[in-house]
Amino acid sequence: MFEQMSWGKRNRLSRIVKPDGRSLMLAIDHGYFMGSTTGMEQPTRAIAPLLPHIDALMVTPGLLAPCVDASLEAGVVLRASGGNTILAEDIDDEAYILSARQAVALNASAVAINVYVGSTHSHRTIINLTRAIEDASQYHLPVVGVTGVGKGLANKKDKRYLSHASRLLAELGADLIKTYYAEGFEEIVLKCPVPIIVAGGPRLDSYRDVLEMTYNAVQMGAIGVDMGRNIWQSDYPAAIIQGIKGILHDGLTLNEADDLVRSLCTPENERARLFEFNAEDEKLNKVH
Repeated sequence: MFEQMSWGKRNRLSRIVKPDGRSLMLAIDHGYFMGSTTGMEQPTRAIAPLLPHIDALMVTPGLLAPCVDASLEAGVVLRASGGNTILAEDIDDEAYILSARQAVALNASAVAINVYVGSTHSHRTIINLTRAIEDASQYHLPVVGVTGVGKGLANKKDKRYLSHASRLLAELGADLIKTYYAEGFEEIVLKCPVPIIVAGGPRLDSYRDVLEMTYNAVQMGAIGVDMGRNIWQSDYPAAIIQGIKGILHDGLTLNEADDLVRSLCTPENERARLFEFNAEDEKLNKVH
């Protein structure tokens, strides 16, 4: 899969993508533009039962030291674009905020850059990606290109747009693409020359929907998922992440994964509800 890359890149990617060619990435970087989100109010507590089951962690540089133990064996993908906020009219005005040198100092396995193709600030975010790729090349550091949609592009989660955006990011030199699952997803995969990881996006209606999206995505060629809210906002985060892991690494069918999750929906695996959750929180959680 990565044979043409340098040893340094392949070594770093091996911390993200396992020998079976699959990756389960846990995304907890939402705070860089959303602030404190439901289920991630206390990151250390929220991720503790999840870390044993993941291959990689997507996280902001500021959250790494205070919330993640240095003995973490999973790969670390650092958020390297930002400068936006959910309180703004749109969230596509991002800058390149973390150098490759900083990322390597934090022992990152890769960095991630959002690109909002076709948005008001499309050109700026594309240049962010190209700058990150040039910067990272000095350290043989992989770059994950993320197809952001934001508020203004919320209706763009379709095959045609995602295929275009994914191919564009690959053409510019991204080593991995993180994009959304959509009807006709296999076409997105076939038209993209680098591996694709599926974004979880806003919380789905049920854990069965999460498992089904995961199962269908890998059947159609994705190498894994990078999920956040659909795991740590669920009622039983430790249960759902093990169901996803079963599909990705253990070859479980959809029904087998469903049975596994049901068996793990026990009181000790239930998410603690520490703060009130209102309609405004629900609205913000559905962005991006």
